Amino acid sequence: MSHNTFGHMFRVTTFGESHGVAIGCVVDGCPPLIPLDVTEIQADLDRRRPGQSRFTTQRQEADAVKILSGVMVHPETGVQVTTGTPIALLIENTDQRSKDYSDIKDKFRPGHADFTYEAKYGLRDYRGGGRSSARETATRVAAGAIARKIVPGMTVRAALVQMGPHKIDRGNWDWDEVARNPFFCPDKDKAAFFESYLDGIRKSGSSIGAVIEVVADGVPAGLGAPIYAKLDGDLAAALMSINAVKGVEIGDGFGAAELSGEDNADEMRMTNHGPSFLSNHAGGILGGISTGQPVVARFAVKPTSSILSPRKTVDRNGADTDILTKGRHDPCVGIRAVPVAEAMAACVLADHFIRHRGQVG
Repeated sequence: MSHNTFGHMFRVTTFGESHGVAIGCVVDGCPPLIPLDVTEIQADLDRRRPGQSRFTTQRQEADAVKILSGVMVHPETGVQVTTGTPIALLIENTDQRSKDYSDIKDKFRPGHADFTYEAKYGLRDYRGGGRSSARETATRVAAGAIARKIVPGMTVRAALVQMGPHKIDRGNWDWDEVARNPFFCPDKDKAAFFESYLDGIRKSGSSIGAVIEVVADGVPAGLGAPIYAKLDGDLAAALMSINAVKGVEIGDGFGAAELSGEDNADEMRMTNHGPSFLSNHAGGILGGISTGQPVVARFAVKPTSSILSPRKTVDRNGADTDILTKGRHDPCVGIRAVPVAEAMAACVLADHFIRHRGQVG
């Protein structure tokens, strides 16, 4: 009963712990003859890498990825391509500081998975959380770099659209701006505000939550299937699997509850290129199947649970105690969830693309 694998035809198995020797993944089901160079994977990993600004954990990891299998140089073109066999990727851990956690090895950190891991397995990896650590998401980003190349013409992008109670101005949305600030924020003015806002939270030793939006353009109509293979169901599950995510919505999501039937329905008109939708409240998915419109999802990331303020807890012996978490932590873990969101969405869409092709040709 291994639960470290996701996907059906495009399958990803991740392994490793936060403070282990290395982390990695095996990508199985990738079609052959797709050009793939390690620099393409590294480019995505560099966006997620810690320690790039004062607004993320200062753990210094190069996140240098190695391709161990599943590729070869094509004898005719000289280009490295996938072979159709499992692609194994490895990322070594180089900056573990397990001593940061020695004071809390017998205490359950509020908001963390300490208590639940102990309840399930009878032990837990107190050195940074082991498999529950966001460190594991680097392997998903690596797999997502491969998934991006499978669906022709598809682009998957994500952005931070809210931090704490502060939302961006959607009238200022600029995808190019996402790469220009440390928050992956598409609103230049709000990104400037987030600098002083998060600085105050960081200096106080606290943390704050965020909302991330992911948009996939170029998704063909027809991906997904009723009833138990809905595209939005699989996408929601994939996004919910990201560390610290506590809510997922597709399209207008919870906002649809405030709309009338007239406002919510995406009306259609015929064009020279076929049926066209006049709006996208459904987020590009109807009946669990893609419409050909952009696939849009959002998710809420809770505040980082590791904070400097003393918190009430209990220890492994059942005694009441207090805890103060030291170490290097993100004041807003939602920031580095942006490239992870892109990766998970890309993996789901690649999986459904291959499944659709297998069923209908």
